[in-house]
Amino acid sequence: MLIKKALLLVDIQNDFCTGGSLAVPCADEIVTAVNQIQCHFDCIVATQDWHPANHASFVTNHPGYNLNDTVVLESIPQILWPVHCVQNTVGAEFHPLLEKKHFSAVFHKGIDPLIDSYSAFFDNAHQRSTGLADYLHQQEIQEVYIVGLATDYCVKYSALDAAQLGFKVYVIEDACRGIEFNPGDIAKACEEMRAVGVEIIQSRDLMRRGFPLAS
Repeated sequence: MLIKKALLLVDIQNDFCTGGSLAVPCADEIVTAVNQIQCHFDCIVATQDWHPANHASFVTNHPGYNLNDTVVLESIPQILWPVHCVQNTVGAEFHPLLEKKHFSAVFHKGIDPLIDSYSAFFDNAHQRSTGLADYLHQQEIQEVYIVGLATDYCVKYSALDAAQLGFKVYVIEDACRGIEFNPGDIAKACEEMRAVGVEIIQSRDLMRRGFPLAS
């Protein structure tokens, strides 16, 4: 039986790249690899952080607090971030060199002003679905390969949710970059993912596994 595979591009957006308001170290380095591996997948989906300007994760909406302070939103601890990926702004757009013509669908997350959404599938309290899981099921996808930003936040939570939803999940490590607020955060994230059955691979492994070129 043919196993259908999807490539999930997580938040490869201007505000997370060089010059952005929440730039992930070396984020731009992944764009070439992400573009090169797209040819191996018939189904390519992407996410965008898509925040309203009054989003509760923005430090500017919490007078008296500082960047990286923690508050509680909907009973969930929340790091306070700089304003980023505001809907319909340049910062929310995909990286200009990211190949987008083969995208099957784009899903927005973080649209609820009261709670953040690290995962591509749900908000942080699992109260609202982005619709991505339903879409992948409709496409009869069985395996999900994840790339993007950031390894220790949105990539990790997307992978954990995808595994919980029953997909076989792979994270392509060299096509991701992490924030690493604390030394070891990226390694810890990889261990959390492996603990639920996620495989951490490299982009070269796709060729070794005999991936066909997409038709």
